[in-house]
Amino acid sequence: MFLGASSLAGPRGVGASPGDKKSKSKTTRGKKKSIFETYLSKEDVSEGLKRGTLIQGVLRINPKKFHEAFIPSPDGDRDIFIDGVVARNRALNGDLVVVNLLPEEQWKVIKPESNDKETEGAYESDLPEELCGSHLLQQSLKGYNDSPDVIIEAQFDDSDSEDGHGNMQNALVDGVKKLSVCVHEKGKEDAGAPVTKDENTFMSQDTRALPEKSLQRSAKVVYILEKKHSRAATGFLKLLADKNSELFRKYALFSPSDHRVPRIYVPLKDCPQDFVTRPKDYANTLFICRIVDWKEDSNFALGQLAKSLGQAGEIEPETEGILTEYGVDFSDFSSEVLECLPQDLPWTIPPEEFSKRRDLRKDCVFTIDPSTARDLDDALSCKPVADGNFEVGVHIADVSYFVPEGSSLDKVAAERATSVYLVQKVVPMLPRLLCEELCSLNPMTDKLTFSVIWTLTPKGKILSEWFGQTVIRSCTKLSYEHAQSMIEGPTRKIPEEELPPVSPEHTSEEVHRAVLNLHRIAKELRQQRFVDGALRLDQLKLAFTLDHETGLPQGCHIYEYRDSNKLVEEFMLLANMAVARKIHCAFPERALLRRHPPPQTKMLNDLVEFCDQMGLPMDFSSAGALNKSLMETFGDDKYSLARKEVLTNMCSRPMQMALYFCSGVLQDQAQFRHYALNVPLYTHFTSPIRRFADVLVHRLLAATLGYRELPDVEPEALQKQADHCNDRRMASKRVQELSTSLFFAILVKESGPLESEAMVMGVLSQAFDVLVLRYGVQKRIYCNALPLQSYRFQKVGKKPELTLVWEPEDAEQGPAQQVVSIFSLVEVVLRAEATALKYSAILKRPGTEGLLDWQDEQGGRDLAEEQD
Repeated sequence: MFLGASSLAGPRGVGASPGDKKSKSKTTRGKKKSIFETYLSKEDVSEGLKRGTLIQGVLRINPKKFHEAFIPSPDGDRDIFIDGVVARNRALNGDLVVVNLLPEEQWKVIKPESNDKETEGAYESDLPEELCGSHLLQQSLKGYNDSPDVIIEAQFDDSDSEDGHGNMQNALVDGVKKLSVCVHEKGKEDAGAPVTKDENTFMSQDTRALPEKSLQRSAKVVYILEKKHSRAATGFLKLLADKNSELFRKYALFSPSDHRVPRIYVPLKDCPQDFVTRPKDYANTLFICRIVDWKEDSNFALGQLAKSLGQAGEIEPETEGILTEYGVDFSDFSSEVLECLPQDLPWTIPPEEFSKRRDLRKDCVFTIDPSTARDLDDALSCKPVADGNFEVGVHIADVSYFVPEGSSLDKVAAERATSVYLVQKVVPMLPRLLCEELCSLNPMTDKLTFSVIWTLTPKGKILSEWFGQTVIRSCTKLSYEHAQSMIEGPTRKIPEEELPPVSPEHTSEEVHRAVLNLHRIAKELRQQRFVDGALRLDQLKLAFTLDHETGLPQGCHIYEYRDSNKLVEEFMLLANMAVARKIHCAFPERALLRRHPPPQTKMLNDLVEFCDQMGLPMDFSSAGALNKSLMETFGDDKYSLARKEVLTNMCSRPMQMALYFCSGVLQDQAQFRHYALNVPLYTHFTSPIRRFADVLVHRLLAATLGYRELPDVEPEALQKQADHCNDRRMASKRVQELSTSLFFAILVKESGPLESEAMVMGVLSQAFDVLVLRYGVQKRIYCNALPLQSYRFQKVGKKPELTLVWEPEDAEQGPAQQVVSIFSLVEVVLRAEATALKYSAILKRPGTEGLLDWQDEQGGRDLAEEQD
């Protein structure tokens, strides 16, 4: 399962097993030879960055080829390549590093006829929620305790094997470039020749004779500006190989599950007492280890064993490991923090607060959330006014009222920065008393809110806008299903037993009318957003059904994103955009905003090339043009919709993360723009229960409106808070993805094998990548894992193609031939591997019976009815 020590050494072959230390010290006469370079001084780094001789960036290590690492190029071109562990100089994934470019003759050679075009870093999913609607999925995880169908976005697993045998979980194609049309892999002498075994050799070339475009700038790490990686890892304990070495008597070897983290020496005194005598008893025990040092003369880091988690493959040990690795604080809130909360319960709104706020308690205000939601942080209202227009309100829980600036509660919320949503539970940013009771906009209870209220025409045009602190009394708690039934039955009187209780001051008919009016306006707003050039990349997302007693996944289906979801989303976007304009106008130097940079140039160019080669009329000139292409290029038959899913997935690869920032720190206001929404200003205001950025925005809006003084934070300090929110948000997203991967792997293990149609996303010379349509996961299928007589890779025009010749099932049959190319529909089986929580995809033999149509079990989602 774990790669050998020599693999960790990088290109120079300096790796040594622990047992080799003794002989090495002999040759150096007692002085150990340095493996890694000494870091530059802070002064040299500062000077080099000013002069432009050094470059800084966040390090990304390829999860599938951990000797490869990258940092983004400052000019948006192809990533800068960092080859091997030695060149990485002890930096870990996610660290902010400073690199020095190597001489050109040492740059990476990208052979034009190579199928190994992983010239970009292995991007994990970086889509901002405004682009894919994941914030609605996160909201739908609110009912974490007793939800029978917990919703979360399906993501790929990133621990793919390199040996071509598919014995570990496979991952999404790393970077769009690999999807680009190409001829043959390293060492392929004849692309058209049949292959019966793996062949992989390296052909060196004189870099001076190569054109500039076939070189990738390469560098080495000379300094770590910020150790953003937690330095914690989950993994397994092993005895050292050389029982006679001095190290054997002092240390055990910790092998991290994530191969991007180095192996770690841990003192035997940290290990279980009987580990040395009974090591096999712990072969399947997950441990957490923290790196405490990594010296220049050692291939391995030094660490401390933090704790034993339990058996690998079980939900809770694996989950705790994921949370720890990504630095998520899941501890109970301290008594000091809890003392910041109101102590006299049940709490009621102080009388003086009513005089400071607009009283909306008599208005028809309601929430729309998942049926199991407990932390309701947004409510809506809509009432007709005399001239045919509507007064529409978005009312957000006034969390900042309960979180005094500078308090212990404020500090812990700022540090956590976000709630973290797992499949089976949530790690909250704030104590549950706030999340579920005091702040939650529960029905028929007076609640403090911050509101944005517009006068809108039926077409969604804003005639007037009001911001202010309010008091509401929600009349009912609608689920998305309730709202959807109202939308689908506009004239139907919905029986009371099908609806939640409604307060006596209002009727279900009044709520129904309000939902219908909001829906009509939301459709107009949505249509106008896309006319104005917005982009949306909807990807298949998984919903799990969990067993109430065991917590194990019973099943899963594709999450259905319907008109009721879109209704809520449109008004949340409208409020966020309105607040962004308001706070930036008032405090142009101190507004906390959210920007979304345009796609990475190099990866986008690769995607353009790919679409040209595939004959797809895609326009990538702007977000709106791309959205229009995705809407218009494909029909509504099953094959076209599957192809759209695949291309949407490909289009997500060049997209960058959306980022919080302080307006006073960025000089060029053009950089404020949000690419996907195609708006000049955007922020987050609508989810303060689960995002600390929203709490900061609430404070800024309160200062804008004169409710309080401007927070005493300089732009640089606010930027630091924004950076921390970005870091924690990304960590939260990774944890969410890994939690989904964990549960899906368990589902395959418990309920598999699982069958589905799949569409081919990319073709290599010995393997191909597929999107498994029923489950929304991407897998790689290796030719040498299939019962084939032979297989042949070739280009037909510009399109790569694999011809598979299957072994006959019986002597009377001849061999079956199957051609696999990009956008081919194939049938696959997902099956568990012997290794804990690993599963692979296997291609079904052509003509095999028993496969269901991928659209038959879409959880009610009819893809042919997808709307703009």
